[in-house]
Amino acid sequence: MSDQSDQEKVEKGFEMDEKTEEKQHEKMDEKTWEEKHRSDPLSRVVWAGILIWAGLVLLANNLGILRDVPLLGGMSAWSLAFAGAGLIILVEVLIRLVIPEYSGPVIGSLIIALVFLGIGLDDLVGWSIVWPAIVIGVGVVILFRALFRKG
Repeated sequence: MSDQSDQEKVEKGFEMDEKTEEKQHEKMDEKTWEEKHRSDPLSRVVWAGILIWAGLVLLANNLGILRDVPLLGGMSAWSLAFAGAGLIILVEVLIRLVIPEYSGPVIGSLIIALVFLGIGLDDLVGWSIVWPAIVIGVGVVILFRALFRKG
């Protein structure tokens, strides 16, 4: 009897080792957060572009250049920076949708782009129009995702 129980213990130990080994392989196959983002140069380029845009807008404001541009309609520097950031993120979303090498989730980026655009366009249009339009836009994004979701 003791031989059989010893053999069972060995078999159970072997099963445990297989399960442990499987889990280790799964962990090795999964990319860490850092590895995933390291392999996504588009995201880094977008955020660098946003920082450069904001810096240029703030510098132009400090130098008095923005006051001389009639097309801005009296937008503040921060509004212009946010509107530009929203547009840059929208370009990222379009790139992710069109170019397969950069495909990835876009819903979060699309929502943040709409929010940034809303903050930026507030000076031109006003809160009473911008924020309802953003809420509608987010709803449409969620609706399209629900209707056209893969799998």
